[in-house]
Amino acid sequence: MTPSTIRNVLTIAGSDPSGGAGIQADLKAFSARGCYGMAAITALTAQNTRGVSAVMPLDPAFVAEQIRMVFSDIRVDAVKIGMIANAGIARAVAEALRPHRGIPVVLDPVMIAKGGASLLDPDAVEALRSELLPLSTLLTPNLPEAAALLGDPEASDRRIMESQAIRLTALGPQGVLVKGGHLKGRESPDMLVAEGEVSWFEADRIETRNTHGTGCSLSSALAAELAKGLATSEAVRVAKVWLAEAVRKSGALSVGSGHGPVHHFHALWKVTDQD
Repeated sequence: MTPSTIRNVLTIAGSDPSGGAGIQADLKAFSARGCYGMAAITALTAQNTRGVSAVMPLDPAFVAEQIRMVFSDIRVDAVKIGMIANAGIARAVAEALRPHRGIPVVLDPVMIAKGGASLLDPDAVEALRSELLPLSTLLTPNLPEAAALLGDPEASDRRIMESQAIRLTALGPQGVLVKGGHLKGRESPDMLVAEGEVSWFEADRIETRNTHGTGCSLSSALAAELAKGLATSEAVRVAKVWLAEAVRKSGALSVGSGHGPVHHFHALWKVTDQD
């Protein structure tokens, strides 16, 4: 693979027909970050910017077969795992990925939709913890997800965030990025535990309703940057800068009446006034 070769990134996640989250957001993020995107679907959802009305998990064997077919023919430079839905799918994904250790894997433990709908069966939390965390290069939970994985109350300050991130690394992932968007206040800090170091990434909170798919988009951008060979801390820095601008420019879109999507292609699409 030459330095100019475009990297291939596979998302293993659910589908969002409204286009703001799930594999639709993942593929947009891969493209925006200059990578070729592929997708193995774990579940179908019926949702829009206002919420999720139904979830239909796919057969675990079929999920695994999608992954197997991609790897049997195409060079995969990184993997992003999103919505898993149930324990059977978690085990199937883990089994499909184990022969390919060494490829960066970003795990976004999707558990609850923006509107509050559960996207992960309770028995799947243990399967996620035991099967997929040990395969992960980087785990990217928000505060409620980090708490659920540990069986703890949600972190309310930076000290608890750091403690929980360190404890999550003991479950197997090489690195953990805990996202602080649920903290109170004007700031929205994230913290990374990776390569034996703790790093804080400071950010001001952006006042907007357009936050649908932010977790999906960030984890996918991280997978794209890891596929390019960036170190974890640098991948986080680059991906966060891109996502912040995607959120900031989201007002250029007009999608739905609830939590709108971020503007993945803010650097490419030019909005002009129409007569």
